Formats: sequence, structure tokens, C-alpha cells
Amino acid sequence: MMDYLQHIDQTWLVAVNGWHSPWADTLMWIVSGKLTWLPLYALLAGLIIWRYRRPVAGAKMRPWVNILLIFAAFGVAVGLSDYISSGIIKHCVCRLRPTHEPLLEGVLHIVNDYRGGQYGFVSSHAANTMACALLFSLVWRNWKATLPLMLWVAVNCYSRMYLGVHYPGDILGGLIVGSVMAVLAYWLLSVAKVPFRRRDDGDDGE
Repeated sequence: MMDYLQHIDQTWLVAVNGWHSPWADTLMWIVSGKLTWLPLYALLAGLIIWRYRRPVAGAKMRPWVNILLIFAAFGVAVGLSDYISSGIIKHCVCRLRPTHEPLLEGVLHIVNDYRGGQYGFVSSHAANTMACALLFSLVWRNWKATLPLMLWVAVNCYSRMYLGVHYPGDILGGLIVGSVMAVLAYWLLSVAKVPFRRRDDGDDGE
């Protein structure tokens, strides 16, 4: 069974990685860069501050406390996603990245000689971006914001396969880890009784 799943993973990866061109190499390299998305993170933080800047009707906590708690939840979600994926699972499972797999040597298209670390399961890129996107969607409560964020996650995940550093299974595992951490962080916010704004509160996020 494991051999079959490995075969499927390799087949799909080679299909994604096999479609390449110079312009796509440049684009996927930029998309996969962590610093590329700093403006997006700043935008999301600014939107949280803007939406929760005013007191919520019936809430006892001051707005700045709500904002700090939400930021702390993002730290928990993304921090745990990164630690669990890179610090625990990768070293417990010890699944070689495609770029370090002897059977795929000479098969994969390598961009800028980038091969990543030795182990690839699960993808911390997928885990971290999913944790951030899903938690923001839960807090923001507007599907119009959720769709572009999920597209951002999808493009990030595709770039990791395009670069040949993650199997589709690595990506799926990372998405699961990130989703669980986002839901956990949201639950912690609910326990802390953070008053989430809804569309009818006057700040609908549009």
C-alpha cells in the first residue's frame, strides 16, 4: 500500500514539475519565497486592527486587548504549525524530499540548484500558509476575503511541487496540520471570549 501511494505521489509530482519554462521558474521561485509575502502579512494585520479598533456592543474587553489576543492566536497557529511540521513530523517520519530521492535523480527539474532540507513530510509552507489563511478567514468572517486567501495557499503549495521540493502528499499533510492549528487557535480565542465582529456590526470588512 505504501509503495503504491509513493508511486502516485511521485507520478503527480513529476507531472507538475515536468511542466516548466524560464518565466515559470522565475515566478514560482518568487512565489515560494517567504519574504515575498511580508506585505500581505502586514495588510492582514492592518485589516485586523482596522476592524477591531472600536468596541463591540456588549463586550467587556477594550479593543486593543481584543487585537492583541487575535495577534497572539496567529502566533500560536503559525508557530505551532511550523514547529510541528518542521521540528517534529519531519524528523519522526524522515521521508526524503523529492530532490534528495535517489530514484528521482536526474528526473526532476531543479530551479536555482535549490533542493531544500533532507526531509519533506510535511510541508511547513503548506502548514503555515493554511494556518494563517484559515484563522484570518474565521476571524474576519467574510467569504470574499476567504477565496483570495485560499488561492494564495494553493499557489504557494503549487510552487513547492513545481520546485520539486515537496510531494503532493507532503502538501496535503501540511494543509491538515495548518487547518488543525488554525481551528485550535480560533477555539482559544472563543474560550478567551474575544467578541468577533459580524457583517451587521458596522464593520463588514468590505
